[in-house]
Parts: sequence; C-alpha cells; structure tokens
Amino acid sequence: MSNDHPPQAADTGQRGFLHRVVLMDGIAALFLLTLAALWFAADALLLIFACILFAILLNALARIACRRLHLPSKRLALALVLALLALLLGVGGWLMAPQLSEQASHLAQVVPTSLDQVRTDLARYPRLRALLSELPSNKELMRQMSALVPNAGLFFSGVFGALGNALIIIVVGIYFAMRPQLYVNGIVRLVPPSRRPRARAVLDEIGGTLSKWLVGKACSMVAAGAMTAIGLSLLGVPMALLLGIIAGLLDFIPYVGPLMAGVPALLIAFPDSPALALYVLLLFGGIQLVQGYLLEPLIDQHTVALPPALTIAMQVTFGAVFGMAGVALATPMTAVLMVLVVMLYVQDVLGDDARPPARIKD
Repeated sequence: MSNDHPPQAADTGQRGFLHRVVLMDGIAALFLLTLAALWFAADALLLIFACILFAILLNALARIACRRLHLPSKRLALALVLALLALLLGVGGWLMAPQLSEQASHLAQVVPTSLDQVRTDLARYPRLRALLSELPSNKELMRQMSALVPNAGLFFSGVFGALGNALIIIVVGIYFAMRPQLYVNGIVRLVPPSRRPRARAVLDEIGGTLSKWLVGKACSMVAAGAMTAIGLSLLGVPMALLLGIIAGLLDFIPYVGPLMAGVPALLIAFPDSPALALYVLLLFGGIQLVQGYLLEPLIDQHTVALPPALTIAMQVTFGAVFGMAGVALATPMTAVLMVLVVMLYVQDVLGDDARPPARIKD
C-alpha cells in the first residue's frame, strides 16, 4: 500500500499544474477578448461615457439648484434644471437661429476664398513660396476634413449622425441623472462583498471629480465664447456671434480647442486687412492670458487641476486611438484614470495615503 502514494501524489500535482495552466490560459484569452471588445466597441463606449458626463453635469446643476433654492428634493431640482435648459435653448434658438444659419452659410463661402487670398498675399514673399507649394489645395483640405467626419463622431457619422449622437446623449443622460444610485448599485454588486465599500468610495470620488470639472469647464466655455464674440464685434469682424459660439464649444478641448477656434477668425479677418488679422490674433492671445492666469486658477481652486503635459499627452494618445471624439473626451477620461490610479494602486497597493486627484494642484 505504501508504494501507491507516490503515483497518486504525482497525479495530483500534475492535475494541479494542468489546472493552473488552463486557468492562466483562460484569463489570458478573456483579457484578449476584453481588449478586442473594447477596440471594436470603442465608439459605443465613448458615447456611453459622454452620456455619463451629461448625467453628472445635470446632477451637479441639480445639487446647486437644490442648495441655493432650498428645494425639498433633488428630483424637483433636476426637473427645474431641465426646464431652464430647455427654455434657454428654445428661446436662444428662436432668437438666434436665423442669424446663425445665415452666418454659417456665409462662413462656408468665405473660408475657401480667404484661403486663396492668404495664398496670394503670402506668395509675394520669395521666402514663403516654397512653403506655399507644400500646402494642400482647397479641394484637398475639404477632402481631408470630410475624411475626418467619421472619426469625429461618437457612434454615428455625418451631420445626421451628430444629431443622433446628441439625441442619445441627452435622452440617456437624463435617464442616468434621474436614478444615478440604481446604476451605481448595479456596478457595486459586481464586486465581492468585502470590497463593495471601497468600490462605492471610488465611484463617488470619480463622480465628484467629474462633476467639479464639468461645472468649471462650463463656466470657462461660457466665458470664452462671450469674450470672443464681444471682442470680435468690437473689432468689426463679420460673423462674430457664430465665431464666439465656435470658440466656446471648442474650449471644451483644452489647449487644442482655442487654437482651432482662432483659425476661422484669422481667415476671415486677413483678406480685409492684415492689421485686422493681427488684432484678432492679439485678441485670442489676450483671451488665453485672461483664462490661463485669471479664470482657470480661480476655477481650479474648486475643481480639478490636471498637469498640462499629461493632458496634452493623453489627447494625443486618445486621438490616435479614438479619433476626434477621443481628443474631446481625453481630459475627463484622464481625470477618471487619475482617480483609479491613486485610489486603487497608490493607496490600496502601495499603501501611500495620497490625496485624491480633485485636490492635486500644480
């Protein structure tokens, strides 16, 4: 009987080894399948993330309204916020839609003509002729811009796709905002019971970080759009209202957005007068100085201050993977990653009691 134990022990050890090999192979296959799903469903995931951002913004505005107006419930405050937003968009659209439509059609006609005028004026300088010869033509620029349209959307592409994306973000975001704890509890239940309090704390920190960042970014966007529209109007630049709205919307993308917003204004001002184009350039530079040294420090005191180099690096990374939608959503996704790294790795694994990202300052 004593001779039977070693073969049994060997068989048990072999079965344990095979079990571990199969388990590791299964984990590796599951990891690869998860990466493949993330890659092929990236647009849908970005759309869901945009819906969550809109829901967080609605909840943040509802909390502010509930606190300032002393409303009895947050649902009533959310309904009031939705009604005010709908009223603002409706009245603003009714008042400005004809002017914006006319300015948009005029902008589409002026930009190609302005590009030709810029090429003609710069061709007078011999040192710039070699550079101009390497620039693409207007048709090539339009083709490249149209090629970017599928990558600019979150799920659908084209003009009607953008409207579809906006409708999905609004509707799903409202559903998320109405019962946020329902979805938070559903995510927490996927975690083992012993780790559920920590998972809830991480989700609460992510929600608080994103809500602070969104409220601060909304204030920055309104300020950028208003200063741009007023400044261009005082300079006598055509389509100042439309250009101000474009500048306000593009301010959602840090560092890259303001540069993109200044290009149409410069193209419109340069054919009229190079001096006017210089004034427009100085105007955008002044707005960036006011935002960078006055508004943003005040906003960062109560929101999230991300390192500029990290933000730009993440914009390049997400832009290369997800296109223009990745560039637009790079900053909030970076804020989420910072919360996850600090709380789940730095605090839980390394044992370093680091401050949460919402309080990290330069």
